[in-house]
Amino acid sequence: MTEAVIGSASIPIADSAGEEFEAAVRAHSALVYRIAFAVLHNHHDAEDAAQETFFRYWRYRKRDIRDLGAWLARVAWRVSLDRRRPAGEVGLEDAAQDVLALRAQGAGPEELAATRQMAALLDRLIDSLPRELREALPLATVEELTSAEIAEILGIPEGSVRSRLARARELLREKLAALLERKHGR
Repeated sequence: MTEAVIGSASIPIADSAGEEFEAAVRAHSALVYRIAFAVLHNHHDAEDAAQETFFRYWRYRKRDIRDLGAWLARVAWRVSLDRRRPAGEVGLEDAAQDVLALRAQGAGPEELAATRQMAALLDRLIDSLPRELREALPLATVEELTSAEIAEILGIPEGSVRSRLARARELLREKLAALLERKHGR
């Protein structure tokens, strides 16, 4: 009997099961962590979510899991969503003030898009999207997963992933354009 260590926790495991478990952790830990970080935006929270994902794998490892990577990705997604702190509603007025402050500093469009503050603004705008549109966005943009991979993680048809991504991007474009137009009085 050996012990597997995940983060700071250890669990006793039989040798053959331990080898299988360690192989799964080695093969999929980077993907699990990236998904958790894409949702949580915090290193420590992402590590905790990854640890919880592998604990769940250990608990359910005897089930028939066809695609371990997809199964772990789906569990990591759900664990991360459960751990995510509820984001408050983002008012367009607050976001507009952020844009105005950046423009007042003399930032041009290229500089505006490249700033850390703009990234924070985009995060706030993404958080204001409806949940079903918001879910697929970090998986596509941050993780660069394919529509098929995202569909497997979210448990929805691939066509739904593509339409949700298109609609989310369109809404973000509209919201950002509305904020920028207010500044210029158009």
